Amino acid sequence: MAVDLLPYDDRDGFIWLDGALVPWRDARLHVLSHALHYASAVFEGERVYDGHIFRSRAHTERLHNSARLMGFEIPWSVDVLENAKREVLQANGLKDAYVRPVAWRGAEMMGVSAQDVTIHVAIAAWFWGAYFGDGTEMSGIRMKTGRYRRPGPECGPVQAKATGHYLICTLNKHEVEAAGYHDALFLDTNGFVAEGSGANIFLVQEGKLHTPTPDSFLNGITRQAVIGLAEKRQIPVVERSILPEEFARTTEVFVTGTAAEVTPVAEIDDYRFTPGDITRTLMEDFRAITSTG
Repeated sequence: MAVDLLPYDDRDGFIWLDGALVPWRDARLHVLSHALHYASAVFEGERVYDGHIFRSRAHTERLHNSARLMGFEIPWSVDVLENAKREVLQANGLKDAYVRPVAWRGAEMMGVSAQDVTIHVAIAAWFWGAYFGDGTEMSGIRMKTGRYRRPGPECGPVQAKATGHYLICTLNKHEVEAAGYHDALFLDTNGFVAEGSGANIFLVQEGKLHTPTPDSFLNGITRQAVIGLAEKRQIPVVERSILPEEFARTTEVFVTGTAAEVTPVAEIDDYRFTPGDITRTLMEDFRAITSTG
């Protein structure tokens, strides 16, 4: 993954916080905020291409829905947050960037239950290049199956983009990176292929695109866009349960996500893949639509 050497708490620029732009270094929260102790926060990640936020409104609507699934309401409307994102980009002079809205429970109550707290919202933006580092866009990334599995829908609100869901992502990713891999592959509780640590996964088998059913993980906005692109190309798309042994008869693999965009996979555990026509076509098609928001 590309490393940004600037610390995120010590930068020039502006962040939108609770209704107003504030200097970057002044965007703070209290150490006893409920979200810090109990992971009661939701967030989005959004790419900006030449001034256009890709699927901006879909991201903001998902932020609101994630909050509802987590039991709280965001006090600013979708329209207000849409305008706030534009303000942040303009204030920081950004045309190609990454946008991070986040909403969290404040510090009025401490304990598992926090029914009567202030809900805070912040929006930051910064430049972010290739997620897995330069050179991976065509050569592909190396993945290894992680130790921890994705919990099932009976274990929590899996369609909320909530901070707590990412603890095991960090643990798995740290472990496989230490072994020389780019990312971790997650299985679900039943042993089926689920996703990467922050990206959805697609397999090419006999000219068809196969992808796990999003029943234990987030149905990504980029994932939905790529499925739409494949359908326009009349590439059959099959959503189903996928066993990891099926990598043996898979010719191409790629992952999708706001940060990852469309990135080929060259290796998963002992399996090897070569980016082919379907991967390259969908990468090109995705590049073509990202400039229009």
